[in-house]
Amino acid sequence: MKKIGKLLLILIGLLILVGGSALAYVKLALPDVGNAQVIHINADAAMIERGDYLANHLMVCMDCHSERDWSKFSGPLVPGTLGKGGEVFNHDLGFPGVFLSKNITPYNLKDWTDGEIMRAISTGVSKDGEALFPIMPYSHYGKLDQRDVEAVIAYLRTLPSIEAEHAQSEADFPMNFIINTIPQKAAFGQRPNPEDKLAYGEYLMNAAACYDCHTRQEKGQFVGKDFAGGMEFKLVDGSIVRSSNITPHLETGLGNWTEAQFVERFKLYGDSAFVPHEVTKGDFQTIMPWTMYGGLEERDLKAMFAYLQSLEAVENTVVRFTEPGT
Repeated sequence: MKKIGKLLLILIGLLILVGGSALAYVKLALPDVGNAQVIHINADAAMIERGDYLANHLMVCMDCHSERDWSKFSGPLVPGTLGKGGEVFNHDLGFPGVFLSKNITPYNLKDWTDGEIMRAISTGVSKDGEALFPIMPYSHYGKLDQRDVEAVIAYLRTLPSIEAEHAQSEADFPMNFIINTIPQKAAFGQRPNPEDKLAYGEYLMNAAACYDCHTRQEKGQFVGKDFAGGMEFKLVDGSIVRSSNITPHLETGLGNWTEAQFVERFKLYGDSAFVPHEVTKGDFQTIMPWTMYGGLEERDLKAMFAYLQSLEAVENTVVRFTEPGT
């Protein structure tokens, strides 16, 4: 019996040792996506204009990296905060820690190389090798045409510099270990010819990361049918808004929508005459940055609609909004 007891103690010790080694590897050796590229982006006006379009209307980088006025419908950007960062994603919103968006104006990025910014956007690894929590959908951005990511970087270099410092993000256990396993090397593709509507629409949908919000998740895992909606977002007043079913289901999705209706829905918010209305507690509110997506080109919206209509139609009735306390 004593021998068995000793063997068990030795075995437990080995398991602890192996387990500790594994945790040390995850914490110290990962993420492993390689060094940042050595690149220098020579931007012209057309590239900067493309980056502006991507950052503000398709990839909507400025959605999370600026202040939003939640007293108004759809939380329009607060003037003068473009790229300032500081938005908080915490336990109240269902996140496994406290994560803050970075300042991406030249004030904070002045010492970053173009390659380091490229690596952060497309792999989720910062200048100092830190793994970024995938609120920023870098797994999607790593599939883009590298020229599009370069255009975004060129645009960021032109932003007014805003002196804003933010606290470091802190992940809870075990996410503080898991987070290091998430970044992956980028697998850049090529932007399809817009004439190929389906391929081009799929590319645009990936760039906008529509999947991540319009597919239900639980504890960071996708558990719903693709694009069938139902993802819950907690708002600051305690109400809950849920993403819509955007599959072509005739009754619960976009099956009865026409291309013109889809385009019009977005362009309504891009109209210079549109002014977001005031929202008070209990009123319907959405995190969908309509005023940003309203700037999408009609050609792009048509391609996105064509791609959505090609998807499997999924029946899923979504209760879009729940008032606080209900």
